[in-house]
Amino acid sequence: MDKKLDYSPQTIYRLPWNLADNAISWLEPTSKCNLYCDGCYRENRDTSHKSIEEIKHELDVFEKLRKCDSVSIAGGEPLTHPQIVEIVRLIKKKNWKPVINTNGALLTKELLHELKEAGVFGFTFHIDSGQRRPHWTGKNEIELNELRLQLAEMLAEEGGITCSFNATIYPENLKYVPELLKWGQGHIDKVHIMVFIIYRMAVLDKEFDYFIGDKKVTFDNISYSKLSDERRIDIKTQEVVEEIRKAYPDFMPCAYLNGTMQSDSYKWLLTGRMGNKHQIFGYLGPRFMEIVQTFKHLFTDSYLAYSKSKNNRRGRLYFLLAPFDKGIRTIAKNYFKSFLENPKAFFSRLHYQSVMIIQPGDVFANGDVNMCDGCPDITVWDDKLIWSCRMEEQMKWGQNVRTVPKLVNSE
Repeated sequence: MDKKLDYSPQTIYRLPWNLADNAISWLEPTSKCNLYCDGCYRENRDTSHKSIEEIKHELDVFEKLRKCDSVSIAGGEPLTHPQIVEIVRLIKKKNWKPVINTNGALLTKELLHELKEAGVFGFTFHIDSGQRRPHWTGKNEIELNELRLQLAEMLAEEGGITCSFNATIYPENLKYVPELLKWGQGHIDKVHIMVFIIYRMAVLDKEFDYFIGDKKVTFDNISYSKLSDERRIDIKTQEVVEEIRKAYPDFMPCAYLNGTMQSDSYKWLLTGRMGNKHQIFGYLGPRFMEIVQTFKHLFTDSYLAYSKSKNNRRGRLYFLLAPFDKGIRTIAKNYFKSFLENPKAFFSRLHYQSVMIIQPGDVFANGDVNMCDGCPDITVWDDKLIWSCRMEEQMKWGQNVRTVPKLVNSE
């Protein structure tokens, strides 16, 4: 996309996260899953549950090599693990926030209560039209809002748990992103974070070969590869922003993570908005996010990943930072204007909601792979920290493959 952006590394905050000092770590207790999701980067292995001792060891590796605020419990589908409650308890004992990344199909009120008692901090529900989900296959993103609401209400009824939703963004469902954010606004009292992960896939009939050292390897048995795919696999975060602005013209990111090969690529693009179901009053600026991350690290020695759900409904308290942040000043101005222009909005509780757009690895024409610099989704493999989205390469070859243009290789 060649359109000039109205944000840049000079105008929005570069999140301070890095490999050793981050907001999140990524634990995979299993790679078994009960669904198929188009674009998933993990092979579904029925007999892959890790033992509690293995999980304890991986948590010890994180403790030794990486500071964090939260641990994402992922997979696979973590709720298939028979000891998921104990896993949550182990993470909580280390003073990390346990957040379960799940498709939600196995979550019951009874299990939710057990997990809450064990110390679960939040859930991120993966729901989108690219899943083969019983009774929901073939539904578009708007129709799937019924399922999203069921899960959000289940968490709200239990209380005190952060609720997030993520969706994979394919070329065919990009048009639905504004409607998903409208739905998120309509339930801003229950839904605290909306995440959009852009589709990526290694397409084998295109221009690259794959090597380990000087040996060409077969990549077709890796879960994030396909022989062919006519869809675009190069959508950028900026394009998602432009789509969102069709419904929210003032939508403005405040913070980002760049790529490992390109400093002005927006691999994780964060926006904070404030409002209620009647009106979005505006978007937090970069100074707000810088203050939050800096003070969180100063007092707790870790960067902020997830805020308590009760903090998201205390929007008026954020006005205290208005002297330092232009975005909050605009929000406050619009909020007080609504007293006359939109009284329902003024007299309704003011909520904070995050929107994160994630652009996974990009392969450049020369074969370089632009990964996420300071990626939160770092996991443990062979006692080392690795990108979770490329673990299949580590499992098969002990290292990441090298991508080589076919034309260069043939010469």
